[in-house]
Amino acid sequence: MYQEKEFVRRNILENSDLAFPPQHQNRQPGFEYVMKPIPVSECGKQCRKLEDKVALITGGDSGIGRAVAYDFVKEGACVALVYYDEEVDARETAEKIERLGGKCFLLCGDLKNPAFAKYCIDKTMERFGKLDILVNNHAMQFIHRSIMDISHEELEFVFRNNVFSFFYLIQYALPYMKKGGSIINTTSVTAYEGNKDLIDYSATKGAIVALTRSLSLSLVEKGIRVNGVAPGPIWTPLIPSSYSAQEVATFGKKTSHVPMDRAGQPCEVSPCYVFLASDDASYMTGQVLHPNGGTIVGS
Repeated sequence: MYQEKEFVRRNILENSDLAFPPQHQNRQPGFEYVMKPIPVSECGKQCRKLEDKVALITGGDSGIGRAVAYDFVKEGACVALVYYDEEVDARETAEKIERLGGKCFLLCGDLKNPAFAKYCIDKTMERFGKLDILVNNHAMQFIHRSIMDISHEELEFVFRNNVFSFFYLIQYALPYMKKGGSIINTTSVTAYEGNKDLIDYSATKGAIVALTRSLSLSLVEKGIRVNGVAPGPIWTPLIPSSYSAQEVATFGKKTSHVPMDRAGQPCEVSPCYVFLASDDASYMTGQVLHPNGGTIVGS
């Protein structure tokens, strides 16, 4: 497994012509352990920029959340990882963190339920005694060729999952966060460019940008920084669970208008979160970083 992942890392990060084999998953947000190839979750070195910090990361079982967890642990943080129901991916992430010498625990449930959001914060405080960093990273998306195909039920589902849950977690976390704390929200390039097949998803990501900016102004006097990361096309379980096998095979290529002509890997995004969580970003709040393969977007 290690040799296979090293081969994938070298080839995907160095060879932009490497395509993804056709594949599709029939549920959201998808499973990482069945993806071919497995997303690359590690590429950085250990610097201990987050020594003795405690972070809660949602969507932490796989994809960007997994890569952020690995980087945070390497930098000295303890992590609580929230996931929906992806048990195999979550266990693999926790086992890897243990091998890295880090401390973590898993929280399984539905963040659309505010009671579960409160439970996650309470359990983190019970386990680690503090909360320094909140990473709101989870999301779901569903492909529709027309706005007319988006049911009212699905529209509410997507907003509850992608936006309301961010509010719940922030509201329950803030009483425990102190000066120097950091909230990092995952938005998307779709918030800036739009996406004709992801209208409701793109709208939620635009809402997250506005939330990030407004909350940063609200919390600046408390010394809590609020920033965001807006990834472009990244190889995560959300991709094969959203697109057809044929679309996956060209994901991130020229048809996606990505100047680098390839999808990114989670480990190419996670350093943004380390930076924003650390003292290196002490003069940044209300900002969004754009690891998107070269797509030029407005601020």
